[in-house]
Amino acid sequence: MKNLPEQLFRGIGPLALLLVVLAFTVSAEAASRQAVETQFRNWLKQDLWPEARSKGVSSATFNAALGRVVLNWKLPDLVPPGTKAKTPKRQVQAEFGSPGRYFSQKTIGNLVAGGRSRAAKWAKTLAAIERQYGVPGRIVLAIWGRESGFGRVKIPHNAFRVLATKAFMSTRKELFRKELVAALKIVESGDVGAGAMKSSWAGALGQPQFLPASYLAHAVDFDGDGRRDIWKSVPDTLASVANYLAHFGWRKGRDWGFEVTVPKSVSCALEGPDQGRPISKWAAAGIKRVSGKPFPEHELRKTGFLLMPAGRYGPAFIVTPNFYVLKEYNESDLYALFIGHVGDRIQWSNKTFSGTWGKVGGLYRSDIAKMQRRLEKKGYDVGGADGLPGFKTRRSIGDWQGKNGRNPTCFPNGKLVKALR
Repeated sequence: MKNLPEQLFRGIGPLALLLVVLAFTVSAEAASRQAVETQFRNWLKQDLWPEARSKGVSSATFNAALGRVVLNWKLPDLVPPGTKAKTPKRQVQAEFGSPGRYFSQKTIGNLVAGGRSRAAKWAKTLAAIERQYGVPGRIVLAIWGRESGFGRVKIPHNAFRVLATKAFMSTRKELFRKELVAALKIVESGDVGAGAMKSSWAGALGQPQFLPASYLAHAVDFDGDGRRDIWKSVPDTLASVANYLAHFGWRKGRDWGFEVTVPKSVSCALEGPDQGRPISKWAAAGIKRVSGKPFPEHELRKTGFLLMPAGRYGPAFIVTPNFYVLKEYNESDLYALFIGHVGDRIQWSNKTFSGTWGKVGGLYRSDIAKMQRRLEKKGYDVGGADGLPGFKTRRSIGDWQGKNGRNPTCFPNGKLVKALR
């Protein structure tokens, strides 16, 4: 503590010295934060306000939303002025488990039960939404349940405090600056007051968990009260979800996909949205629905895609373009699969997947990232060395295994990581 006056150390014991040091540290931190708060207020006035005004935001709206806002220092990924972003070691070193963990039967059971009760309660609204947007009610209900527990999950944060903090000093300032201006435009439109703008810690709004720019593009007034209210109005919430999916290309009359069995003669390296073929050709190759039923006649000539989220260690699917529309809501194969599966169980049956999730996982994301980099050096496109085995990584693994005399499994494990060293 070279900045403490030397005389403070004279004649005091270790405990007293510790208290002096702690007091000095707390005081210095408080002063530092106060200085940042001052910079924040200046940034709002001199930097953000001119942009907001140019986008049609009035001074009344700006002051109502941000006049008394202070920084939220508890949010993750903050980079205060004068500091550097910390390397996210916890993400790289996080353990990567089996995809099966994502499909907790308790969670799915609760969502299915909640979805069924609401399917009956909101049957007329859901039917009207499907007529207008082409998205089945079961899919809308599954997303509603997943995102906010059918509106029961508390959304406690002041959206403007979250967004302003992140726009001023997060690792993705430009993204959140855009969203903060969009949030101001929402209030300017009259749909909701500044005080009612509640969000998650990441700035996602209301029951559908839209970011503000998505709200402006996709939220709708379906109950006819003149406001797009995704916080309290169930019709507006459900219709906004459907409108979002319709915007990204949901194809009316098509399902999201079918669980299937994939014979060994069909390589798992054929997975991916860029390797589609008519479903009739997948069927001709020996892929069959686990239900024993043939693929629907109207699907046979249309394009389907192989999905094997755990490679040969888990259930397999032939999915339609609608599966990839679900990924527009959350860029995750497992999320889209979860939504499709829950939606099916809400409407038709309570059966879980026929295929079982193998005992895979137990690796660190850093291990997988190293493996991805080694595959990249061999000329494979793994979709980036992020430590997550997406479809590009999975099929690259399968292709490498096949070319090196191994049984293609299309999923990382400890032996494979060692073999690729």
